[in-house]
Formats: sequence, structure tokens, C-alpha cells
Amino acid sequence: MKKKVVVLGTGGTIAGRSEHGSDNVGYTAGQVGVQSLLQAIAPLQAALQGRELVTEQVAQVDSKDMGFSVWALLAQRCAHHLQEATVDAVLITHGTDTLEETSFFLEQVLPVALLQGKPLVLTCAMRPVTSLTPDGPQNVMDAVAVALDSLACGVLVVCAGSVHSARMVQKSHTYRLDAFDSGDAGPLAVVEEGRVRWFGRPTLPAPARVVDLHALSGNVWPRVEVVLSYAGASGVMVRSLANAAVAESPLRGLVVAGSGNGTVHEDLEAALMEIQRLGVRIVRASRCARGQVVQGETIPVFPNSNGLSPVKARIALMLELMA
Repeated sequence: MKKKVVVLGTGGTIAGRSEHGSDNVGYTAGQVGVQSLLQAIAPLQAALQGRELVTEQVAQVDSKDMGFSVWALLAQRCAHHLQEATVDAVLITHGTDTLEETSFFLEQVLPVALLQGKPLVLTCAMRPVTSLTPDGPQNVMDAVAVALDSLACGVLVVCAGSVHSARMVQKSHTYRLDAFDSGDAGPLAVVEEGRVRWFGRPTLPAPARVVDLHALSGNVWPRVEVVLSYAGASGVMVRSLANAAVAESPLRGLVVAGSGNGTVHEDLEAALMEIQRLGVRIVRASRCARGQVVQGETIPVFPNSNGLSPVKARIALMLELMA
């Protein structure tokens, strides 16, 4: 039976169009279907090494507008294809703005057993398909090379020739083609002319929490917000979030992106302690691009995010509250 590579499309810049080839920012994301997008990449068939290409349009959105319903459907479709014996790998084309969140979410909810021998690779683009020099086609080619590499496993992100883990990757530049970074950890590998050069053997994370993927669509996702600590920060925002009249979705958790080593302005901290006593879960992360909150000997007022960025800490807390 012929082996397959599945590509799930979700929209994003990689599927975007602009009226002018010289305009790399004034485009509309999510305009080209994933099948058409891949058909335009001439060397792709050879890169598949005889495998059948299967495409599925899961969504067609600008990734800034990514939401829970798309995540739920995407996780279900990933699980469906990963468990098929004829599928060697699953790829996702995605917008760059929330790619780090989607990749981390999928790593957290998909059964580890499905990812041991079949990598799930997300890729993207910083320029639309109509650009004079689009980066999407090369990113797709690199993602295929990674997906078919014998060492690849788990949820990976491929962009501008670099391979990142879902846990560490974050968008670190607004415009450059190499817009992603993995902080202190650095990339897992690079892709050079269709060959993957690993800097270390990729490893699967500890077994993720057990999540009923089919129930995700019908679940009410707990409301978890993110607030920032800064000079002169007050507790007004925190109290407003806690008191907001959203009866169907009360505030369940709050991630505070602290300054430096997760430090929080005293006025903001006082408000956070108030709502923590009311049952709202608080997690402390850092707004710094590198490093993580380092715990001292004293018992912290708020638990830290264990190295997760604020947006990923929010996902982890939501899933914990759902469990």
C-alpha cells in the first residue's frame, strides 16, 4: 500500500495574496487553498520520494484570529491521520503570528504514542504567495525534508531553514524571514539543500495529559487571560477582568508576564493576591525573550510557568483547568 504525507492547511501568510508583488505586508492572509499552494511548488513531488500527497483544508484564517474551535478540529484531524498506518508524516501550513501557540497546544493534547514515529511539522511564511520572492515554497520543501527524516519525532516547527521544538519556539521578529527563535535552547537542526543536520537527537516530551480530543469542540474553554507587569502597573486591569460580567465564562486563571525574573509591580501583585484568594489561578512568567523564572529558597506568592512563555503558560493553565 502506497505511503502518504498529509498536509493540513489553516491559512496564514503562506496562503496570502497582495495586489502588488512588491508589497510584503499589505496582503490578505488565507486566500489560497492548500492544494493549490502545494501544486505550485514544482520540486515537491520529487521531495516526497514516491509518497502520495494528501491535502486537507482544515481552516482558512489569518492566524492572529486563531481560536479554540479551529484548535479542536485541527487536533482531531492530526490524530486521525497520524494513526493511519499508511501515513508517514503530517504537515500543517500555518500563519506565523500564533504558530508557537498552536504547536504547543498540539504537543500538549496529542497522545505521545502517535508522535513517536510520525512527526507533526508546522511551517509558515513571512511573505505572501504573490511576493516577488515568496519564502513559503522553500519552507514547505524544508518541512517535508524534516518530516521524512528518520530522526524526526514529536511536534516540530520549520521556518527559514531552522527546526524548532514546539515548547521552545517563539516568534521573535516582526518582519524578517527568519522570524522564529528558540531562546537559550537554540534550534534543534537546520535544513541544508534538502538535508537535515541535527544538533542533537530530538526527544519527545513527557507523556502529555490525557485529553478527549472529540470533547474539545463541545467544551467550554476556561477563560484565562494574560497581563503584563511594567513600571507604574496598577491592579485596575486585574480587578476589571475578575469583575467583568461574563456569567457564561468567568475568569478562571491569569498569567502575569513579569519583568526580569518574573517580578511583579507591588500594586499589580496586591490585586493578583486578591483574586487568587477568590479562587482564580495565578501563574507567573517572564516578559523576557530569553531565560526563565528562577526560583529562590522562599516560597513564591505565585507559582512560575516552568520556563513557558506567557502565551504558552496560558494554554497549559487552560488545559489544566479543563482537566
